[in-house]
Amino acid sequence: MLGAIIGLMTIQNTTPPEIKREFRAAWVATVDNIDYPSKPGLPVDKMKSEMIAILDKCAELNLNAIVFQVRPHADALYKSSYEPWSYYLTGTQGKAPANGFDPLEFTVTEAHRRGIEVHAWFNPYRALHPAQKGPVSADSIVTTNPDLAPTYGTYKWMVPTAQPVQDRSYNVFMEVATKYNVDGVHIDDYFYPYPITENKQKVDFPDSKFYSAYLQSGGKLNKGDWRRKGVDDFILRVHEGLKKDAPHVKFGISPFGIYRPGIPETIKAGIDQYDELYADALKWYEEGWCDYYSPQLYWPIAQTPQAFPTLLNWWTKVNKQKIHLWPGQYTSRTDPKGGNWKASEVTDQIDLVRKNKVSPGTIHFSMKAIQNNWNGVADALKKSYRQPALVPESPWMKSPNPGELQIVMDKMMPPSLHFSAANQKGVGNFVLQDSTGKTIITGEPGAIKLIRSQSDTVFVRITDRTGKLGEFKAIDGYRLSAAVNAR
Repeated sequence: MLGAIIGLMTIQNTTPPEIKREFRAAWVATVDNIDYPSKPGLPVDKMKSEMIAILDKCAELNLNAIVFQVRPHADALYKSSYEPWSYYLTGTQGKAPANGFDPLEFTVTEAHRRGIEVHAWFNPYRALHPAQKGPVSADSIVTTNPDLAPTYGTYKWMVPTAQPVQDRSYNVFMEVATKYNVDGVHIDDYFYPYPITENKQKVDFPDSKFYSAYLQSGGKLNKGDWRRKGVDDFILRVHEGLKKDAPHVKFGISPFGIYRPGIPETIKAGIDQYDELYADALKWYEEGWCDYYSPQLYWPIAQTPQAFPTLLNWWTKVNKQKIHLWPGQYTSRTDPKGGNWKASEVTDQIDLVRKNKVSPGTIHFSMKAIQNNWNGVADALKKSYRQPALVPESPWMKSPNPGELQIVMDKMMPPSLHFSAANQKGVGNFVLQDSTGKTIITGEPGAIKLIRSQSDTVFVRITDRTGKLGEFKAIDGYRLSAAVNAR
């Protein structure tokens, strides 16, 4: 039974210790079972335990976000109104996991208990990946509308300019943003597909009949501009839709790390995403059509043709809207069987991003490298992320009002501090600190045991969904002792 509030007071001339702000995330890829689940057809309990292992590793290393791939290719790792269950869950596309298990719902709940954000990662146009074995579901777009998902190489790919495709992907994104308690919506670098070649010639994407229909309707744009406009329209639509219907949900884009070869002038090699993926990534960035940008800067610091620092400085310089810049890192290059990067390459890149001092943070591709501690990269990150951190604030976003922070202590020994908020839907995180510097971050209300200590003080605050910290409440004569027991 909870007792009356005991020993609660705001200490004069005392403030909580400063808390670090940094976005520390990892991509959790599900296509081809890269990171999760380890293979198709696992029992639900095993799928749950694998996700718990991912989140526990994130918590251990003080990561504060995952970017979870929930739409690998016109499928879903959640209960979708539009698309079939993913093959990578059960081994059969369209077959639901047993016992009503919803991986996204489960992941959001467990992540928030650990103070970890979940950004739902979608591929907007890929329709079928060759890693899927077995039949395509009857309700896949590949089956229902094959003209909208033509074959390109070994893939099926939705036509980005087709209005039904744009409507479908928009509805998929918004359903997750409004029905699940996610913190972000995220898309990567797959717009028009990376070009394939046959007989040393690039194969044009098969959307000619759609372009012909556009010209016949009076359209004047050349084919490249028409393709880019289709992608532009979709990006802007998602940005505006989230601001209207889910204004607390961040919109993030992780384009290819080079805008165009020769920009900046020392960057000599790399795909031209403007002319080959039909992605005007600079335009979206300069217009502020998202809340954070994570260009995939997948090259080492010392590699001249695509140097990490040169690209980082360029993306920083062109950030006209001052949105968050959280670059993607190719942490999986630490794989001893592959790239064989030293762990110091990853942490040195983090240090370079920190020196920018705009809105520090990076995203690691991918979680497997961290869980496997390839070349000691997890050990290195543990040192780099020594103290917990909050995700940087997004003051241009809107959040539901979390209301008043509520704290109560019981009379049991040792005493426990119970904390909650008047409106949990508006809470980003609860932040518990003491004057020794110990910090605990959790997204769920709960309780924590305290230790009497006349010289110490416990501080409790909440952030709203934009990351804004509220006023603190203080408990004099105690310090934190244990992990939070979430309700």
